[in-house]
Amino acid sequence: MIPSWIDVEYWNQSIEVIGIDEVGRGPMAGPCIVVGVVLPPYFDHSLIKDSKKLSSKQRSTAYDIITHVAKQIIVKGVSVEVIDALNIYRATQEAMEWIANTSKCFALTDAMPLIAPHESLIKGDSKSISIAAASIIAKVIRDDIMLAYDRLYPAYGFAQHKGYGTKFHQEMMEKNGLSPIHRRSFTFKK
Repeated sequence: MIPSWIDVEYWNQSIEVIGIDEVGRGPMAGPCIVVGVVLPPYFDHSLIKDSKKLSSKQRSTAYDIITHVAKQIIVKGVSVEVIDALNIYRATQEAMEWIANTSKCFALTDAMPLIAPHESLIKGDSKSISIAAASIIAKVIRDDIMLAYDRLYPAYGFAQHKGYGTKFHQEMMEKNGLSPIHRRSFTFKK
């Protein structure tokens, strides 16, 4: 069965695409991870879909599948320092642009305009298998990073909320102040 992903339209024209997505634009702490994935034409798998629709175990399995079959995976971490210097939107856009240019493929992005040849798709991770694959790789990598930060800064509970602005996280920031991985450019309640 031919998948109903937008990627098929490009594959039918012999255009190699790279799906680009990010994880970590919204959190108050930690990096943003931007990933590009080039899949073999007409690849499809039931586990490759929007990373938010998968359990942690399913994401881990999907990660293994993607890393086994992908023709190319490009990862760009955007540090807290870069996020604070540029702003999260611009920092993410620059990382996506770098991935698109590095890959030399036609880029499919999740709602991010680029200068490089691309198509920007709203809810792209539900329309493009390449973007969905990128979202899975980015989510697994970022979650692993936040688990490591949880061991470095246990007072904040990063393993629980991955840096997002939960009530518990905000309470821990009030109690402990900001850690070195908190984004200073984000507005925090006082």
